[in-house]
Amino acid sequence: MRLPHVTDLDGVGAAVYGIPFDTAVTYRPGARFGPEAIRSVSALLRSYHSGFDIDVCDALSIVDYGDLPVAPGDTEGTYRRIEEALAPIVEAGVFPLALGGDHSVTLAELRVVAAAHGPLALVHLDAHGDTWDEYFEQRYFHGTTFKRAVEEALLDATASVQAGMRGPLWQASDLGDARALGFHVIPSEELRELGPEGYAGLVREQVGDRPVFLSFDVDFLDPAFAPGTGTPEVAGFSTADAVALLRSLRGIRLVGADVVEVSPPYDGPGQITALAAANVAWELLALRAAAV
Repeated sequence: MRLPHVTDLDGVGAAVYGIPFDTAVTYRPGARFGPEAIRSVSALLRSYHSGFDIDVCDALSIVDYGDLPVAPGDTEGTYRRIEEALAPIVEAGVFPLALGGDHSVTLAELRVVAAAHGPLALVHLDAHGDTWDEYFEQRYFHGTTFKRAVEEALLDATASVQAGMRGPLWQASDLGDARALGFHVIPSEELRELGPEGYAGLVREQVGDRPVFLSFDVDFLDPAFAPGTGTPEVAGFSTADAVALLRSLRGIRLVGADVVEVSPPYDGPGQITALAAANVAWELLALRAAAV
C-alpha cells in the first residue's frame, strides 16, 4: 500500500511487519521471502473499502514497521527475537498485523498479544489444524503452533474456531485431537455449506466479546488461487470466498492478526499468491478500521 516505513509508534493505529522465517516448515521452504513479495504486490492496493464504505487509512493510521529480527535455523531463538521486538508495538496499543513467514511464528505473536489482553479467542482459516504434538521429534514447527498455544494458556480453545481443514491426513485422530483441545473445527465441506453468514454467526457465538486473534494461512486457498505455499491442498477456497468470509466477521473484537505461508519461489505468473495474501492483509486492516 506504499505505507511509510515508521518505527516511532506515536499516533500509530496499526503496524504491519514482516517475519521472514521458514525454518519450521515440513515440505516446501521459501516463506522467509513472503513479506517481501506481499509488500511488492501491495503497491496496487488503495485505501477505500467499498464493502465497509470506509477509507481504511483515514480510519486507521497504518505504518510499515519493517521486518522483525529472526535467527535462521533456530526456531526458539527466533521466538525470543520476535517477542522482544513485537512487545513495544502491542504495549503501545497498536494493532499488530504480521506478514509471514511460516505458521510457527504465530506462537511468538500470541505470547505477546496474550500478555496484553489475556487468553485469546482464535479465528483460524487454514487447510490444516496445526495441533500436532511433534514432528520428527520437533515440538516447535508450523504444525504444532496451536497445541503449544493452548498448553501455554495463550488461547481459550473453547472460544476458538478453526475452519477450512481438508486434504489427506496421517490418521483419523488429526482433527479429533484439535477438537479434544476444545477447538470448534469446521472442515471445508461444512464451511461451504455454512457460507459467510452461517460462518460469521458461528464465530460470533463462539468468541463473544473476547479479544480475537485471526490467523490466515494462505493454503486455505485452493492452489489455483495460491500455488506459492509450502503445503498446498486441493479442493480449497477461492479468493472471492475468502474475502466474503473475512468481511462477514465485521464487529468482532480483533486485537491481532497474521497472514502466513506465502512461498514466492512456488508462486505463479503475476505473483497471484502474494497478491491474494496482500488483499487478505488489507481486509484484516479493514476489519480493524471498521471497529475503530
